[in-house]
Amino acid sequence: MRVFITGATGFIGMAVSRELIAHGHTIVGLVRDAAKAEGLAALGAEVVMGSLEDPEGLARHAAQADGVIHCAFNHDFSQFAENCAEDRRAIEAMGSALKGSGKPLIVTSGVAGLVGPGRVATETDRVGADYTLPRQSEPAALELVDHGVTAMTIRLPQVHDPVKQGLITYLIALARQQGMFGYIGEGANVWAAGHNSDAAVLYRLALERGKAGSSYHAVGERGVSMRAICDTLSARTGLPAKSLGADEAPAYFGWLAGFAAMDMPASSALTQEWLGWNPSGPGLLEDLARLAD
Repeated sequence: MRVFITGATGFIGMAVSRELIAHGHTIVGLVRDAAKAEGLAALGAEVVMGSLEDPEGLARHAAQADGVIHCAFNHDFSQFAENCAEDRRAIEAMGSALKGSGKPLIVTSGVAGLVGPGRVATETDRVGADYTLPRQSEPAALELVDHGVTAMTIRLPQVHDPVKQGLITYLIALARQQGMFGYIGEGANVWAAGHNSDAAVLYRLALERGKAGSSYHAVGERGVSMRAICDTLSARTGLPAKSLGADEAPAYFGWLAGFAAMDMPASSALTQEWLGWNPSGPGLLEDLARLAD
């Protein structure tokens, strides 16, 4: 297949590009940063320069492809709502070019905030009116199913390797500024996790076998506690890990405070059953224990 990938040089996008090329697919990768284009081209991909701010360009490249994988997202959390709106416009533009084609469009979302406390998120859970995060990737994709697009969502947990680890990357940077790793209360809340190499395989399987309207979970571990995360990072870096009261969290975490308190367990049992996906990469704590300097 000729596959158009947004965010093709990103942490996940590059892994997806490698995986698809290794399995005989042709990649057309959208690249915003010219300095990263050479690395993608070296894999054998076709590189096109552009950004999510150009919906007409996105639609044009999508129309010329046999399938689309949307990995790009602006992770400047100081303007999160604006970035979420841009993300929706990009999905709508690419989806409009695929209407009536039956071609796959895979968008990226997350397991965060999907269900309430005390529940494990599953693939059959849907983003409802009580969803508290402004990211609307999933609803935007599902609206296209009725228009002849094989639209699907891959929900990400904390996707990791020794270099990057989703929101934990920001926790590490924060701890180096604050001189400690903070967790709230007993640190019993958990975050689901998955290895980057496993996530890349899942995108490929969804492209090749996925069903319209489905959501798939790139989850290798149902939940790793914040206390375990902080203790492992403390042992790796030498910075202490300390419990914080709920009243101390906003000052320490800043914009991360809401996420730091969130319980985000998720299952991938249905994903594994539906697509024959078998996550086998290193666990989160293993990667944190060998964290890159």
